[in-house]
Amino acid sequence: MNATLKLTLSMFIFGTIGIFRRFIPLPSSMVAMTRGIVGMLFLLAFLRIRKVKLNGPAIRKNFWTLIISGAVMGVNWILLFEAYNYTSVATATLCYYLAPIFIIIVSPFLLKERITARKLICVCVALLGMVFVSGVLQTGISSVSEIKGVLLGVGAAMLYATVVLLNKRLGDVPAYDRTILQLGAAGIALLPYVLLTENVAAMEFTGLSVLMLAIVCMVHTGVAYALYFGSLMDLKAQTAAILSYIDPVVAIILSALLLKENMDVFGVIGAILVLGAAIVSELPEKKG
Repeated sequence: MNATLKLTLSMFIFGTIGIFRRFIPLPSSMVAMTRGIVGMLFLLAFLRIRKVKLNGPAIRKNFWTLIISGAVMGVNWILLFEAYNYTSVATATLCYYLAPIFIIIVSPFLLKERITARKLICVCVALLGMVFVSGVLQTGISSVSEIKGVLLGVGAAMLYATVVLLNKRLGDVPAYDRTILQLGAAGIALLPYVLLTENVAAMEFTGLSVLMLAIVCMVHTGVAYALYFGSLMDLKAQTAAILSYIDPVVAIILSALLLKENMDVFGVIGAILVLGAAIVSELPEKKG
């Protein structure tokens, strides 16, 4: 399987996670914790089968950054999964894909990167798109649940942007190694939170919920991350960035087809503005 197909398939899998989450009647913290731990074990088994060893020196050197970024990733999952409970899968996913825009905003301060006029315009267009997607123009703030879902999705995007920025400090840690450590850290960090805030004994695990949770852990985390990181070594960063927007497109289409979550004209305009701005922001600048 070539690299482009691997990345495309991984993005398609990521785009379906919201559908599966709807059929798991468990707290978001429980789902996120299980995803982290099982995903870590899956990738460890994957590397063992391929007879690939973890880079111990690089992991030790960057241990605390790996742990902190993993914990942030775990909380990021909780917010995203909670967003699915309050708003449509399409809207939550679109909010989540504001992450590149947040990175653009903070990069001049944290990474000393110059923000160009085009990127600044993309930020403004994406934020305008979010106004349309949120439904504020149509209903004001009467739909409290919808607004809460949007805010949770935006919060998840901010945390995901934080994970991306922290990962920029992990250049010497191999991709699979950092993912295994971050998944494990996410699961372990969420364990005490789950035990303190949730009544685990009262949770009902039906056959369907266990199956869906297993798919999210094995397929949407283990397999998808294996395909994703397995493709990055052979693709240009620009190509990978553009293909990543297959995820929200798939989420929008499937939410309409399977969950009957139809968007009105304002939502469609907002989706186009958000995705268009994010994609254009990833295109290479012309050198004059």
